[in-house]
Amino acid sequence: MHILVTGHTGFKGSWLSLILASRGHEVSGISLDPLPGGLFELADVSSLLRDDIRLDIRDRSGLEYAIGATGADLVLHLAAQPLVRESYADPRTTFETNVDGTLNVLQAIEGVPATKAAVIVTTDKVYRNIGQSTGYVESDALGGDDPYSASKAMADILTHSWTTSFPGVPTAIARAGNVIGGGDVSKDRLLVDLVGGFAEDEPVSIRYPDAVRPWQHVLDCLSGYLTVADALLSGSGTGAWNFGPDPDSFQTVRQIADAGAELWGDGARWVDASSGSHLHEAALLTLDSSKAKRELGWKNTLPFPASLEWTLEWERLVRAGADARAVTLGQIERFTALAGDASWTRGF
Repeated sequence: MHILVTGHTGFKGSWLSLILASRGHEVSGISLDPLPGGLFELADVSSLLRDDIRLDIRDRSGLEYAIGATGADLVLHLAAQPLVRESYADPRTTFETNVDGTLNVLQAIEGVPATKAAVIVTTDKVYRNIGQSTGYVESDALGGDDPYSASKAMADILTHSWTTSFPGVPTAIARAGNVIGGGDVSKDRLLVDLVGGFAEDEPVSIRYPDAVRPWQHVLDCLSGYLTVADALLSGSGTGAWNFGPDPDSFQTVRQIADAGAELWGDGARWVDASSGSHLHEAALLTLDSSKAKRELGWKNTLPFPASLEWTLEWERLVRAGADARAVTLGQIERFTALAGDASWTRGF
């Protein structure tokens, strides 16, 4: 199968490209240039791709031509401006990328006769956050206070509107939470900051130690995307789906920082910086993925402790000189063995 991944140079996109290529698929990608030192660069993901296209998804005509030229059977749309704090610094780019860019992708897909299905990735932050302790379900109201959350909610509503108004390529919306794993170098992400500080023997400043997030390993998240893609190709799976971690992975930032420092050892430490002036970020946000478990047979494979351990293991090995692609493929195969029929092995 020929699969197109937008945002393939990013953290999740790089893991996804490696999964698909390792399972014998032809993989093409459309994305901006990768961040230096990330998984895409370290694992030389580009060498595994049929097409490695560098393009801003806001470029409507360029994107239409590129997607048409690839002629992919399946499109997985991950490209986005994915950072809350960056959305405050540059709201226009955030809205244009996440909203207009998604519209450009949806419209371009309709012009490709070979495309049989599409998965549009949004986020857990699309939900109107009312501070509820129970996880949000797919039928809950959408919203968003910060520009990132609002832009992704808009992209989510746009996708629903587009696929309802112009039915064509079977399409699903995938929503996931805070994803962790080796090779992430994006700024303002907790594990990236923790590992960077731990490796340099410097204390890490934590802005919101008591914020609760649904922490999930990137492989569990991506198994959700591929599970719903498999459903689409089999004639079901349209609509919105949550792919969040199980309740034991709903942890505070403080718990993550403490556990990470203990696992890393070597005097790793962090400091509470919550007393300063910070931009608004949600204090509590969790997902309920019962629908995906019930209707798709999807489930998480790695509990929270293992997710954290695998992330730190990857970083330690690669920082010590191990081959990044080999370490990543090794974790993919370990995960596949653990997941069995609950993973992408069913269709991918």
